[in-house]
Amino acid sequence: MANEAHPCPCDIGHRLEYGGMGQEVQVEHIKAYVTRSPVDAGKAVIVIQDIFGWQLPNTRYMADLIARNGYTTIVPDFFVGQEPWSPTGDWATFPEWLKTRNARKIDREFDAVLRYLKHQCQARKVGVVGFCWGGIAVHHVMMTYPELRAGVSVYGIVKDSEDIYSLKNPTLFIFAENDAVIPLEQVSLLTQKLKEHCKVEYQIKTFSGQTHGFVHRKKEDCLPADKPYIDEARRNLIEWLNKYI
Repeated sequence: MANEAHPCPCDIGHRLEYGGMGQEVQVEHIKAYVTRSPVDAGKAVIVIQDIFGWQLPNTRYMADLIARNGYTTIVPDFFVGQEPWSPTGDWATFPEWLKTRNARKIDREFDAVLRYLKHQCQARKVGVVGFCWGGIAVHHVMMTYPELRAGVSVYGIVKDSEDIYSLKNPTLFIFAENDAVIPLEQVSLLTQKLKEHCKVEYQIKTFSGQTHGFVHRKKEDCLPADKPYIDEARRNLIEWLNKYI
């Protein structure tokens, strides 16, 4: 994702070679990747893609990790068949590309996914996790859908406006200290505004020395110094879901 005022490259990082535990299905007008939980606990998590799309192996890996912890997970194509951003794309064209993929205008698709989870997966409790572009989408749906039990927004850009602090249910925000896309000033502003206006549980965690994409686009063994932060962020994500769903 790129800062809305100053678009800049979003490195795809380490593209995992990963086949996945789930399967692709049709959910009304969109496609989705679904992994059933090994235990039928009536709990589900919607995982929202980054700019590289719903088929990115890294995102499916994270969905499967969540599924192994007792949740049916679904990664819908929130671009609705439009091409994801390519790692070889010309960043000069990125702002125009982004205009047709608004992370705050996904309600029709989100409604379809909720219906699928309730009717096809018997999900009674639903949460949401999103990365990068999906982190913005999580922020949006956590203000829009009171039935969502919990949300985790992972390095989603913070757009300063007065209507983004009325979270409906507990939300965890994960940021990276050395994120070229999301300045720490934006994180500080979010912290201040949520403290002033938010009436539900929330937490903001910023991970030292990490860069944009570290939770799902870095291999655990890429650098020994990074591994504890990757592990901690993933553990925090699961713990948040477990606490509130």
